[in-house]
Amino acid sequence: MKKAISDIWKRSLSGGGFSLRRDGQYRPDATAWAVMALQLSGLTADRLRPARARIAAEQDGDGRIAIAPGHAQAFWSTPLAVFAWHGQSEFDEPRSRAVAFLLRTEGTHFKKEPGNPAGHDPSIRGWPWIMDTHSWVEPTSLSIAALRIEGHGANERVGEGVRLLMDRQLASGGWNYGNTTVFGTELAAMPESTGLALSALSGVAEIQDVSHSIAHLKSTVETLTTPFSLGWAILGLAAWGERPQNAGKMIDRCLDRQDRYGAYDTSLIALMLVCRKAERGLIHAFS
Repeated sequence: MKKAISDIWKRSLSGGGFSLRRDGQYRPDATAWAVMALQLSGLTADRLRPARARIAAEQDGDGRIAIAPGHAQAFWSTPLAVFAWHGQSEFDEPRSRAVAFLLRTEGTHFKKEPGNPAGHDPSIRGWPWIMDTHSWVEPTSLSIAALRIEGHGANERVGEGVRLLMDRQLASGGWNYGNTTVFGTELAAMPESTGLALSALSGVAEIQDVSHSIAHLKSTVETLTTPFSLGWAILGLAAWGERPQNAGKMIDRCLDRQDRYGAYDTSLIALMLVCRKAERGLIHAFS
């Protein structure tokens, strides 16, 4: 793990924050993931303060964290920033504004009409990737997780987000980006979406209602080789007490593949570190 930590630090910027790749520009998502990983790896708040401060300095007035200047509609880094600031009293104000933004923000929703080719209920409110677009599994899962660690698990918005995830669960188990069937044909589950949903639902859903999704992920996790899929699969299983016994070896093998395929993005290296440290899942690690 020392090499992974070193690789992340090589993407740190003199003005605070982290780039997605070496010699790149500041990215809030990469910065938030770097902070999360380095915090769980034991780095002190003093060392992480410049990165947290950079996210706060770039925060929009309404509380959102835009992915880049001029792209305010892409606010999906906001829940990640909440994780990066969590537990740091110095950043109570920007964190509170980010939480308030998430609580009042929702995707575009509409009544399900007869003949709609999509199988899910589009009227349930969740969170989108981009403002004024439909809600999907991954941003909804991240938003639920961020709001829960901040003590808003009983909020109506979180409850409806949970209902959305349950509605989008596939009959055969797992989740994809956010649909169930199209023209009556069930879509395939994706490990990253499944892991994210299970991470968000741990502690608020009954195990019997997601057991087939846990079983699906357990049956596929050993085949996963990419950091995004593997990382979220392990985190999702860990959240339900099903972390694979050889998770550490799988993480190490995944990181070693950089020698063959090239360096991963900062966010992906950080996800692997978080996955290594969060033995009981993402929410538990930051609660």
